[in-house]
Amino acid sequence: MSAAVAWDLAPTSTRPQLRLVPTGDAVVCRPAPRVRLTRRGRLTITLSVLALVTWVAFLLAPGPSVQGLTIDHAVTVSAGQSLSEVADAQLPQLPVTDAMARIQQANNLSSDQVHAGQSLLIPRVG
Repeated sequence: MSAAVAWDLAPTSTRPQLRLVPTGDAVVCRPAPRVRLTRRGRLTITLSVLALVTWVAFLLAPGPSVQGLTIDHAVTVSAGQSLSEVADAQLPQLPVTDAMARIQQANNLSSDQVHAGQSLLIPRVG
């Protein structure tokens, strides 16, 4: 057997063929191919929408509310006075810790620190 037969190295006479492309009114508009999402694409879109919905829900959620508290009056803190002293003087019918907690809740205080001249709302008890 010769090398030409074994490897089929016979010359080919096929050349690339030219195709006619329509122009003008003969052009047919085909709809755009559908977008096919991969699993990663679907996961990305799902997580993005979930993050957006969570963010919007967080923004629209009402802030902490003072439920069940009715404000009775306001008091101004004197120099050297602590929150426990204010609570004991203004709400004597409650234990000091409970009175402090109610005053903190009514005034949105994150700690028991108060300063002179600060106005505190005193909730109604009962």
